[in-house]
Amino acid sequence: MMASIQPDTLILSLSFLLICSLEGNRNMVCLVQIYEKPKLNNPVLVEGLPGIGFVANIAALHLIDELNAKLFAEITSSSFQDLAVTTASGGTRSPINKLYYCKNREGGRDLIIWYGNTQALTTFGQYELCGHVLDVAEELDCHCVVTLGGFKKDQVADEPEIYCAASDSETLKEALSVGAKIMVGQIFGIAGLSIGIGKLRGLQGFSLLVETTGTYPDVEAARRALSVLCKFLNLTVDLSRLDDAAEKTKMMLESFGLIRRVKEEKKKEDFEFRWFV
Repeated sequence: MMASIQPDTLILSLSFLLICSLEGNRNMVCLVQIYEKPKLNNPVLVEGLPGIGFVANIAALHLIDELNAKLFAEITSSSFQDLAVTTASGGTRSPINKLYYCKNREGGRDLIIWYGNTQALTTFGQYELCGHVLDVAEELDCHCVVTLGGFKKDQVADEPEIYCAASDSETLKEALSVGAKIMVGQIFGIAGLSIGIGKLRGLQGFSLLVETTGTYPDVEAARRALSVLCKFLNLTVDLSRLDDAAEKTKMMLESFGLIRRVKEEKKKEDFEFRWFV
């Protein structure tokens, strides 16, 4: 008996195959360096790459700092920006993604935190990057993915709304139970792709998108995202030093020229960095 295929799964699968056939001969390189293979308890992969309002970036960095997460893998890609940023000491910093792990001291699920200073700048590169990270996560017995991001709005209330989209109805109920609302629309970049590709692999997951104007590193939107995420994870995280993570994120963005670019394009509905989420 032939198994039935859901329409959304079929479309995503065909899209991926088409992209591979068109771009597979471009000799893309995505290198994953693994320094340690930790033993984790039913871990959750939390994505925190740059996007609208840099909500995910700030939130992920704060989790890394507060939970003393340990670096265990680094990822470089030919789809990342083609530059290196010089430092005051004469060194350089390059576009990179990193994976950290954290044991849950409260006896709950452990975390894998996906942090970086860039997303891939091509469609094929995004799929390739997402695939490699999910490979690593699955090898560590991860079955759940949570992605974070900003939901661009012209005006935002003092307490921004948070929206969600999930891989399945059961996971959607979990996201709604911690205070998110259903989002209708499109989620570009890794935040959306990780949920879609994860679903094809049998992983459950959801995106949490917080309202933000998107023109600066939005610490309040990151605070809202973390408060909801921690409810889902049954995790206690001190948010009093979140401003420190926002400042570090701001300095990193300035060094890569991203904050300047956002300000220059402030009056446009969409700016050139399509991977902002």
